[in-house]
Amino acid sequence: MYHSKIAGLGFYVPSNVVTNDDLSKIIDTNDEWIQERTGIQERRHIIRGEDTTTSMGVKAAEIAIERSGVAKEDIDFVVFATLSPDYYFPGPGVLVQRDLGLRTVGALDVRNQCSGFIYALSVADQYIKTGMYKNVLIIGSEVHSTGLDMTSRGRGVSVIFGDGAGAAVLSREEDLTKGILSTHLHSEGQHAEELIVKAPGMGGRWVTDILADNDPDDDSYFPYMNGQFVFKNAVVRFSEVINEGLQANNLQVSDIDMLIPHQANLRISQFIQKKFNLTDDQVYNNIQKYGNTTAASIPIALTEAWEKGKIKSGDTVVLAAFGSGFTWGSAIIKW
Repeated sequence: MYHSKIAGLGFYVPSNVVTNDDLSKIIDTNDEWIQERTGIQERRHIIRGEDTTTSMGVKAAEIAIERSGVAKEDIDFVVFATLSPDYYFPGPGVLVQRDLGLRTVGALDVRNQCSGFIYALSVADQYIKTGMYKNVLIIGSEVHSTGLDMTSRGRGVSVIFGDGAGAAVLSREEDLTKGILSTHLHSEGQHAEELIVKAPGMGGRWVTDILADNDPDDDSYFPYMNGQFVFKNAVVRFSEVINEGLQANNLQVSDIDMLIPHQANLRISQFIQKKFNLTDDQVYNNIQKYGNTTAASIPIALTEAWEKGKIKSGDTVVLAAFGSGFTWGSAIIKW
């Protein structure tokens, strides 16, 4: 039995900065309203033709691989988490394998939205723990901007999301006191419709139905979120899954050196920080700059925190996420 460690991290965000004031020119909203409810000041949107979910994932992966010291030919498997693939099928995992010039290794796509990176991390961790693989590349990447309702009708959702990608290389660690100590995954599908894009879908309205109806009032293919309901569930599940991870490893809240929460809403992160009585130095947030990048948010924040020296060897790092599905999870890492 082995542990897996994060050997390299990288992230990429588009150069196109979209501020709250920029959005107020096309949507009935304003900077004060957005910041008060979400904490977001700006986000990144791709420029069409320059970036895709896959291309951003590749750019983040190249940085992570270089920092890891692992050669591309030594990558054994790819796990790609996203809700916004370039194509309906195939998924972006195989496109990354192609574009990075990897061997014909397996590629797995994870569709767990905001908790996608935690799920991808857990999958990669199991492969390494069993000895099946030695080095696994995991990516979280999202393009939200091209699928949002950028009118006043969609302002409750569209101001929240941004585009970007983060990646990590997981490698074998023989010291069982280091690396990923445990991961914890959950779902509660009875609330799936509270945060959803309903169409196009094979089980309901497919592209042919949307085109045939040509209904200008049809918003089924835009994201829908019951904001208050999601918020109330998020703060409960965040707390539960963080405590679950700590208890599984006989750790106390005081042992947390860095908490990286999914960047869903700054108010959620602040609620959790206050509940666990953590200092500003123990929690890393960057939603102010990037918005909610769903599966990319944790690897982007984790990479930034590491780059700034906020995560050091020997630190206990906790990752936690909650999102659409409802799905949620945590990971406890000894750096």
